[in-house]
Amino acid sequence: MKHEFPNFAVLECSNCKFNFIPYYYRKSIVYEQYKDSNVTAAVRAGNNWLKIQRHKLRFQFIRKFVKKGKLFDLGAGWGHFMLAAQELGYEAKGIEISEQQAMYCVNDLNLDVVHGDFFKMDEKEKFDVITLWDVLEHIDHPDEILNKCSRITAPGGYIFILIPQVDSTLARLTGRNWKMMGLDHVNYFSKKTVTKILADNGYEVMKIRSSFEIKLFIMYTLLPWLKRFKARKKQSLREANANISSAERQQYFNKVVARPMWQLKTFVAIHNVIYNMLSFFRIGDEMVIAARKKD
Repeated sequence: MKHEFPNFAVLECSNCKFNFIPYYYRKSIVYEQYKDSNVTAAVRAGNNWLKIQRHKLRFQFIRKFVKKGKLFDLGAGWGHFMLAAQELGYEAKGIEISEQQAMYCVNDLNLDVVHGDFFKMDEKEKFDVITLWDVLEHIDHPDEILNKCSRITAPGGYIFILIPQVDSTLARLTGRNWKMMGLDHVNYFSKKTVTKILADNGYEVMKIRSSFEIKLFIMYTLLPWLKRFKARKKQSLREANANISSAERQQYFNKVVARPMWQLKTFVAIHNVIYNMLSFFRIGDEMVIAARKKD
C-alpha cells in the first residue's frame, strides 16, 4: 500500500508500479452531477477572455505538432478550451458527461458539445486531435478509454493529455499531502506508466512537459491556506480543501482576477513567461503529453 486515508487508499502495482485507488472506494462519485447550478452561476460570472487565454497557452504546445484540423475534446468541461480552438481555426467538437457543464457549453457558448457517455459514442468520425484535460485521472478503466480514443484518431493524428504526475518533484516533496491526491482522482501516472499505457493503445509519446497551473494554485492552495490562516486551525491542506465547495473556489478566482483589462493582459503575459519557465525546469505537479497514433 502506497498511502492510506480515512476514506480511501492509494495502492501501487508491484509489477508496473502504477498508482491507483481501487474502484470500490469510489461508488459514491457520480460524474453526471459533478458540478451543480451554483458552480455554473460562478463560472457564468467569470471572465471568459481570461479563460480563453489560459487555453491558448495550451495551443502553443499543440500547434508544434498539429496546426489545424478536426479536434475532439473529451470531457469538454466549461468549454473554454473549445472556444480557444475555434478562434485558432480548428473544427472543434466535444462531449461532456456532467449535465451542468454540457448545458453551459451548448446554451451559453453555442458549442458543438454532446451531453453523454463517451463509451457509448459512435466511432464513425475520425479526428486529427483528441484532447483530455484533467480527465484520465478520473476514469476507472483508462486503458479502455484510450483504446476508444485510438479508434477515432485519424492516421497520424495526435492525442494530448493533461494529468497529475505522481513522480513530479512537487508530488515527491509533499508525499501523502500532495494536493492532487484525492478520492475523485483514481489514477496517478508517472512518465513511465503513461508512456506504457499509451503504447499499449496504439500511441507513441512524442513529448512530455511539466505543467504548473496557476489557476489551480489559486483555487486549491492559496484559498485553503488563507481560510486555514484566518480560522487559525491546525489542519492539513487536504482537510482545508475538503471544506471548500467548487462554487466557492470559482467565486474566489473571479474575485482575484476582477481587474481592468490592461492589468489582465499584463497578468497573462507574466503568467505565460512563468509557466514556460517552470515547465522548462520541470517544476509542476501535472504533465502534458503529446502522443502520435502509430501507423
